[in-house]
Amino acid sequence: MVDLTLRLWWPDQPQPHGITTCDEIGSDFISRLPDAILSTIISLLPIKDGGRTPVLSPRWRQLWRSTHLNLEVRNPPRGYPVSSTAVTPAAASKIISQHLVTARRFSFQCLLEGDLYTQLDSWFHSQALARLQDLDISYLCPHQRSEPRNPLPPSLFRSASTLLVAKFSYCDFPDEVLPSMNFPLLKQLSLVYVTISGEVFHRLLSGCHALESFYMSEVRGEGCLHVSSQTLRSIGVRNSSKEKLELVIEDAPCLGISPVISANWMRTVKVFCLRSSGLELDAVLNILRWFPYLEKLYIIFQKHNEKDKKNHPQYDPLYPIECLQTRLKKVVFKAFIGYEKQVSFARFFVLHAKALKKVEFEVYGECNTLSVAYHHTLLKVENRASRDAQFEFRSNHRRTEYDAHIHDLSVADPFG
Repeated sequence: MVDLTLRLWWPDQPQPHGITTCDEIGSDFISRLPDAILSTIISLLPIKDGGRTPVLSPRWRQLWRSTHLNLEVRNPPRGYPVSSTAVTPAAASKIISQHLVTARRFSFQCLLEGDLYTQLDSWFHSQALARLQDLDISYLCPHQRSEPRNPLPPSLFRSASTLLVAKFSYCDFPDEVLPSMNFPLLKQLSLVYVTISGEVFHRLLSGCHALESFYMSEVRGEGCLHVSSQTLRSIGVRNSSKEKLELVIEDAPCLGISPVISANWMRTVKVFCLRSSGLELDAVLNILRWFPYLEKLYIIFQKHNEKDKKNHPQYDPLYPIECLQTRLKKVVFKAFIGYEKQVSFARFFVLHAKALKKVEFEVYGECNTLSVAYHHTLLKVENRASRDAQFEFRSNHRRTEYDAHIHDLSVADPFG
């Protein structure tokens, strides 16, 4: 990272102590820097500012054309804000056609109007996008979910061998891309509102030989989606649609799956997050049996689907859940309003989690002393299974972002 401070003053102002004028050294400080450093500076600028540097001199014109760029292309729907760091498709075409070296990052978030799909396909045939490291493709539409979705252009996979990070949103994976599914260096992969067949999904993950983190949200798959990876360390799945998605973790040793008796138990999972439009406690308890070493549990309620629903769990003390007996130390309830179902859900953990240290409630709405006391009564905190358990209520009017750090493997708790 280059830390550059530029200090300017007018000729009739007192000269700062210790500063030499351009007349004294014969040239300015910036021009004396080597090309490699100047190219790095340009690459760190917003693309619009970097594109203005060629007007400085012929030397800067050459520097701009030979700088590794972070290229963002946007044409948002009418009424949506325009990013100050992005360029239009027309400007992107000019940059891509004139650039001498490859870009490091390419982000495309556009409405596919007119011949833009054909234009995108032609860009990936260019030298400028031949060796990308970071790729983000999203086909925007006015309502984000309109049908039909457009397929990814096959030419996009020309840079598959150099990609480190990839995200695909609001698009389809066509079967024609099967022969191109080889990502030897890819470490992070995200699929958001994507349609993909079971065969293409399997080939995609099988072709990721260095994949460490994988996130999929609202993915529609044809057939069963099998996860098989020798390197995968983190996986996040979100699906709130009515369409059922069958995901099978077949072979992923770094996720901590090992055969025990007749089932696979995830013994290394310590942090787990559940979010659903129809969260049932019995289903959650069945899931928890697979995580005997679980220490932190996050439950995210869908506010508009939890009203007037009840939870009456069938929990048999003769068949206890291991993490509730000895491991689970923290439970966080997000978007908690206080419907009967939500209270019943939370009360179960208060009364049965014997190792609890803290229970947090992110209350959607106002949170005051009176409401906290009322919730304490409903939760029966006086009868809590763990006498060390502490309870915290706080207001949160914002949307809960639970996947912001899903790819950050250095974070011990990506949901905290």
